[in-house]
Amino acid sequence: MSSSILLGRLTDPNAHALDMLKHEPIVLYTVISIGVIGALVLAAITLMGWWKPLWRNWITTVDHKRIGIMYIILAIVMLVRGFADAIMMRTHQAMAFVDTAAMTSPETAKLAAESAGFLDSDHYSQIFTAHGTIMIFFMATPMLFGIFNYIIPLQIGARDVAFPFLNNLGFWITFAGAILINISLGLGAFARGGWLNYAPYSDIIHSPGTGTDYYLWSLQLSGIATTIGAVNFIATIMTMRAPGMSMFKMPVFTWTSLVSNILILMIYPPLTVVFILLALDRYAGAHFFTNDGQGNPMLYVDLVWVFGHPEVYVLVLPAFGILSEIVPNFSHKRLFGYTSMVWATLVILILSFIVWGHHFFTMGGGTAVNTVFAIATMIIAIPTGVKVFNWLFTMYKGRISFEPPMLWAMGMIFTFVGGGLTGVLLSIVPADWQIHNSAFLVAHFHHTIIGGVVFSYLGGLAYWFPKVFGVKPNRALGIASFWCWFIGFHVAFYPIYYVGLEGITRRLQHFTDPGLQPALITAMIGVFIIALGIICFVLQVLGVIVYGFRHRGKLPVQDNDSWGAGRSLEWATSSPPPAYNFATIPTVHTTDAFWDMKQSGHVRQTTGFHKIHMPSNTAAGFWAGMLLVALGFGLVWHIWWLVAVTFVGTIAVIIAHSFLGNEDGYYIPAEEVQKTEDELTAFLTHKGATA
Repeated sequence: MSSSILLGRLTDPNAHALDMLKHEPIVLYTVISIGVIGALVLAAITLMGWWKPLWRNWITTVDHKRIGIMYIILAIVMLVRGFADAIMMRTHQAMAFVDTAAMTSPETAKLAAESAGFLDSDHYSQIFTAHGTIMIFFMATPMLFGIFNYIIPLQIGARDVAFPFLNNLGFWITFAGAILINISLGLGAFARGGWLNYAPYSDIIHSPGTGTDYYLWSLQLSGIATTIGAVNFIATIMTMRAPGMSMFKMPVFTWTSLVSNILILMIYPPLTVVFILLALDRYAGAHFFTNDGQGNPMLYVDLVWVFGHPEVYVLVLPAFGILSEIVPNFSHKRLFGYTSMVWATLVILILSFIVWGHHFFTMGGGTAVNTVFAIATMIIAIPTGVKVFNWLFTMYKGRISFEPPMLWAMGMIFTFVGGGLTGVLLSIVPADWQIHNSAFLVAHFHHTIIGGVVFSYLGGLAYWFPKVFGVKPNRALGIASFWCWFIGFHVAFYPIYYVGLEGITRRLQHFTDPGLQPALITAMIGVFIIALGIICFVLQVLGVIVYGFRHRGKLPVQDNDSWGAGRSLEWATSSPPPAYNFATIPTVHTTDAFWDMKQSGHVRQTTGFHKIHMPSNTAAGFWAGMLLVALGFGLVWHIWWLVAVTFVGTIAVIIAHSFLGNEDGYYIPAEEVQKTEDELTAFLTHKGATA
């Protein structure tokens, strides 16, 4: 390995810094396209004179609502990025048939395999690694934190989160991780070891390029941001609830968010440790995960799955909470079995820690170990089933409105139950031995993640969309998006179950049985149907951007109770909410706090408001994030002077914020609060409502 002091491994021919651009036209044209689009966006911002408002209102903001929107925008961009990988994978697989019977020698067969489809094996490995990594760490997790940010403070009657600067910092560190991992698209390469990059394949001997290094440092940034975000939300929920909101009067979404964040605090530290150890293996010649030097690859597998399987529950528990908000609203009934729903969530919290071993039944754990993990995996289906029955009983005899959020909720219940049942099948050790590492597992994973997590998050976005922007998303596009996702998912993944049972392994780059091609072509068609659903969703987002342009960024106050059946506190304030959320912090008497206000004839305060204290904006989070991008880049390319400078710079920015930042905040004058509340009062008076 050769490198220069100034440019590190960028000058090392073995690091292949520009190989992907030189040899992969897909990568070259993608990078050019991104560059052109980015330049056009920057030019438009400059021509419109938006840099100052962008800096003041968004980049430096500590408002939890604006940070939530930025998280969701980042997640949508990463959704498009990760889904483009999925389209390439499925299209390639449908074309990658190799007729071995026509081959005259093993060498000919090998060459035919390399040229099958349109992706060579190396690029294909990068694509499926990029898809999994980006979708879990830079799409699903930011989407989750976007929803946490926007909804939790409103649901508990708070004016902001407990640590506003930490919230700002967490977003920009997440952004830094997303930027860093996407730099690998054009400079270097992506990792090739799948979304968990098993050792020893990911050590320096087997993966000498920079892909694994991009992976390591990007995910370390994502992990830091996620951990500090979890600390923030736990503190917010535990200390900033409205008067009267005891633990068992919290909305179910807040409950599931609390448990999800507790899980994050328990599983992300092991992931951080395992990545530090892998970095020591790669950078310092340690042998934690290699058989030589008395290391053990199973240590990596154990630690990474201590994180990996509970991570599924980190993502899906808030999804359960979202459904528990949507289903009562559109069934016009209170949630059936609130208490059992909360206890089921707590049981899942405990059980989620004792199921990770089912990921390696075939790795020699022994009968006793496998039996324990198999039983635990089966048992966790019980509290999950409790939730499903609670939603069904809530719908029973309800007046169901088939609006887009409810369609997503019903689609989630139908699809997620199917994914759960295949999970129970995989918990049976003899069955797992037959289908382990096959495409069947890929189908199961997507059955639970797309059916359970993605459908719920998209339902949640549709549900809270009018709260955020004051207007409902286009209904026709919403319904079209749901049906494209729903139909596309089932068309795409049932064939994958089939080819998995037929023996296709999960990362196979080509296939040799022509009988499997119809199933793979069907799966490809399903992916394109899902793509139509994503396009409809993006059009909904573009619609609200146009709406924002028409109002020059100041969206008019609209109905606070957008769907007409709101039950929790976020529906008590205007849509979109003011900067201070609530002019007067509400007092809570029951679980469905806003519903109780409406039923009890609560009269909303309209005069006599006081000034409201708010935290000040800060640029420290942004600058720390930008320095961390450079720090990660320096670590990837061994540019040690850059590492030293940016590390010191990051610490200096945070310390400077501690001593020099405006910790006193500012006050929104009472007159401005009165003016803002008058807008909602006028709207409610016209509507004939009081709460």
